[in-house]
Amino acid sequence: MQPNCKTGYAEVNGIKMYYEIHGEGGIPLVLIHGGGSDIYVTFGRVLPLLALTRQVIGVELQGHGHTSHRTTPSSFEQDADDVAALLIHLNITKADIFGFSNGGSAALQIAIRHAGLVNKLVVASAFFKRDGMYPWFWDFMMKEPQLESMPKPLQDAYLAINNNPADLQTMHDNDAKRMQNFTDWPEDLLKNIQAPTLLLFGDADIMTPEHAVEMYRLIPKARLTILPSGHADYIGELLAADRNSKLPAVTVTIVEAFLDGE
Repeated sequence: MQPNCKTGYAEVNGIKMYYEIHGEGGIPLVLIHGGGSDIYVTFGRVLPLLALTRQVIGVELQGHGHTSHRTTPSSFEQDADDVAALLIHLNITKADIFGFSNGGSAALQIAIRHAGLVNKLVVASAFFKRDGMYPWFWDFMMKEPQLESMPKPLQDAYLAINNNPADLQTMHDNDAKRMQNFTDWPEDLLKNIQAPTLLLFGDADIMTPEHAVEMYRLIPKARLTILPSGHADYIGELLAADRNSKLPAVTVTIVEAFLDGE
């Protein structure tokens, strides 16, 4: 946790949702982490930089980090509804949304399901069709996922917050089933997104560059940046290959220029 931040929980849609508020000024920027992660696993490198110039709200999704589980399965649509309910709880009528990986897909669903809440959208390393991912993702990673295959730094980060192995297993299984059961979204959903949208991908991402371009062509007000990076490197996520990379600072510059532009 960063110093001088406000933390809290909100009762939304049957869960206790954890959030942190950093910085001040301007339209709030909401950060939505990736699967199996939390605020700092995903955004620990870039959050302090973003909070220098604006208010930043980090959220933790169903069953992740400090946020409680629910008995119903995870979905990107439910995550979107939960974040929207949190913003209403915080009396925020308009926000910028920045989601990474699974959080990027949730961010897209916020723009689809709760368009009035979204000012600008930053979607990082997300997908909307199964063939947007390389075949190995489905054939190997998602064929029979086991908790033992989850990267140990992600397991350790979860247990440092919630030292309950049963909850870790539940979170892993819910995330895995979400991906296994994923079905393609109709293209019209993306065509109807009206918020200005910045798409961020790595050239060695788990999504193909062709899928990034396809999303760019579908979203009416989209901009696209493909960085020389793997899935997590350009934001300095916990699993990033180079913890000393300068790419996260570059990404912050790109994101801020987009958010502050006309």
